Amino acid sequence: MSTPRFLTLPPNVHRTYVETPRGRFAALEGLPGSGVPERCPALLVPGYTGSKEDFLAILQPLADAGRRRVVAIDMRGQYESPGCDDPSRYTCGALGEDVASLVQALGPDPVHLVGHSFGGLVTRETVLSGQVRLMSYTLMSSGPASVGGPSAAKARALMEAIPQLGMDRIWSLTLEPDARARGLAPEIIDFLKARTLGNCELGLRAMAAELLSAPDRVDELAKAADDAGLPILVLYGEDDDVWEPPEQAAMAERLDAAKVVIPGAAHSPAVEAPETTAGALTDFWNRSERSCRSL
Repeated sequence: MSTPRFLTLPPNVHRTYVETPRGRFAALEGLPGSGVPERCPALLVPGYTGSKEDFLAILQPLADAGRRRVVAIDMRGQYESPGCDDPSRYTCGALGEDVASLVQALGPDPVHLVGHSFGGLVTRETVLSGQVRLMSYTLMSSGPASVGGPSAAKARALMEAIPQLGMDRIWSLTLEPDARARGLAPEIIDFLKARTLGNCELGLRAMAAELLSAPDRVDELAKAADDAGLPILVLYGEDDDVWEPPEQAAMAERLDAAKVVIPGAAHSPAVEAPETTAGALTDFWNRSERSCRSL
């Protein structure tokens, strides 16, 4: 996969594809720069309208902590991963099966799984399926069920606008002017345009419907994690405006999970506070591996 002209990758991070029985998925892979990697790999799954690049700033520090591989992916139909014309392939359950196939492709070691935002609802299905060996599971800026409030209104508006306007016009009419008003650098605007227009429109509509209707499965997840001895971390920014921080804190308590609140971050801690986020993930992953070895 070629590197777009507007995006510079950190050292030891490269673009690749992961081949699975369920399809081909675009990925960014971070590899340790030196030494013998001894720690378990990790798989990072983005949120709705997101992509693997949302984890770009944390891939190198995570890999440099001795991980064999740290892989961030585009889900089916996101940016550079091929989509399909079957809306049933974009349900949380179906996307969770895609993630399970990706975890298996990273084997044979157990994997640290991270789901950001909508990716948390998807990866929750992976965990509940019991199909894969995991070393730990992190819900990053995700919640117990569907979104509400302004976030729900935005998702519903996009879902309804796509068949009327198409993503080309949505980009030019609303998203591009907003990006320019925020003073984003030209190369970032170029990337956001490529990502926006690269998304499968049917996939965006189907995922929005899932985001708006996802049930609360926290109690099921708590039982599955307890039965499997799976450590869970709930990590979110102190100013998250999608799922409110108290809602995520309550979810962590229901899960009997570790909790980390990232200062100075909102809904995208890996972008807004990468050093703190990478440190929190590395600490949690290392503790999970030490706990596993002691059993």
